Amino acid sequence: MKKQRIEQDSLGSVAVPAQAYYGVQTVRALSNFPVSGEKNHPSLVRAYVLVKKACALTNRELGVLDKKRAGAILRSCDDILGGRYADQFVIDKYQAGAGTSLNMNVNEVIANIALGYLGRHRGEYTWLSPNDHVNMSQSTNDTFPSAAHVALLTDIAKLIPALQQLESALLNKARSFRTLLKSGRTHLQDAVPVTLGQEFHAYAETIRKTISMLRGVSAPSRGPTLLEIPLGGTAAGTGINTPRGYRRTAIRNLRRLTGLRLFASRDAREGLQSRLAMSHTSGLLSSLAIELIRIANDLRLLSSGPVTGLAEINLPAVQPGSSIMPGKANPVMAEALDMICFRIMGNGLTVSMAEQAGQLELNVMMPVMANTLLESVELLSNFLPVFADKAVRGISANRERMYSYFIHTPAIATVLNTRIGYLRAAEVVKQAVREKRPVIDVILEKGLLTRRQLREILSVHRITGTAR
Repeated sequence: MKKQRIEQDSLGSVAVPAQAYYGVQTVRALSNFPVSGEKNHPSLVRAYVLVKKACALTNRELGVLDKKRAGAILRSCDDILGGRYADQFVIDKYQAGAGTSLNMNVNEVIANIALGYLGRHRGEYTWLSPNDHVNMSQSTNDTFPSAAHVALLTDIAKLIPALQQLESALLNKARSFRTLLKSGRTHLQDAVPVTLGQEFHAYAETIRKTISMLRGVSAPSRGPTLLEIPLGGTAAGTGINTPRGYRRTAIRNLRRLTGLRLFASRDAREGLQSRLAMSHTSGLLSSLAIELIRIANDLRLLSSGPVTGLAEINLPAVQPGSSIMPGKANPVMAEALDMICFRIMGNGLTVSMAEQAGQLELNVMMPVMANTLLESVELLSNFLPVFADKAVRGISANRERMYSYFIHTPAIATVLNTRIGYLRAAEVVKQAVREKRPVIDVILEKGLLTRRQLREILSVHRITGTAR
């Protein structure tokens, strides 16, 4: 059995593994870009195959691709979409600009599978060509960003439920802790009281807002939206080498295959020059990461201790915390979330650099943009449900510690301003701090208020502004 076959492209002849479904241009890319060992994101490959299927349907419908070849190409796409041949998409995610290497990898795999359906051998491109038939009416320049948008839209749709799980877990804690008074903190110093439930409700509200923001990139809009794609623009946005009606029909077919409300770029040239929707999405993911870091670090701070920290809440112990200190439990889930979000912030910088690096008719930095964005979405989609389940849902309140802080903090005097005046309250605070006594004890000792009056003033509803 032959171990290799010889294929030819515009640069000459190259040996290709006989059993491979990819071809000559993929082999060249494997030689040129042995960079990370990380392949293109599976969601991007799947989206690219969906684009190829939509284009084959369109070319057949418009009469520029015969039914026999079109049928073989469509059958090949369905095989790949069904889960076969995943090992044939071998291009490193750091590759030729614009993603030509990935486009040709996809074209060659589809073509060689299709040749089998036509009773031909792999590499017999005179019968069915990766360029002339699979890539008909297309360019890397319009298909890659279209595939990237489809992949991101699909994966963001999976991220939304993960965020909703986290929001729900935080809201449940907000309800459980709604009456638990504690010392608030501003500037990391004692501040007026709040409830633990109010703190958690604020975290949940942040997540709700980020969900709304992310939904925006998946909605029709005059602003940046991933639904707007340049498919049909081919090399420079002019639609060169496409039959009449191609662009409209191709996007209609892709819309039907994906279930997404895709529409054509309002200016096809801008659709190739600018990756604004992708950089906008990256900005939203970076904003989400920043907020998740803040929340995770608050949980770490509130649970610090158990003796020398704040220790107002208890995070679930999910694994031993130290190889040397017995009994230690660390906030590992919050730490992992921090590290994930740091990576997303780095990915955001990568996307920003790639977005501004486009020149004239094309931004060629699309591969790194697409792969890093998809990685960010995947990291969050994978971990947020685990974080909600193993970190947030198991949080308990250390009521005694919170009450002790609440009753001893000088900031509690703020609540008394309206009854005894600012200056007198300040004097009480100074004495309480000097004598290391609760403010309430000093108030009672001086006869400024009765116990009954203090109970009313310091009720959870009065202090926090919550309804009775």
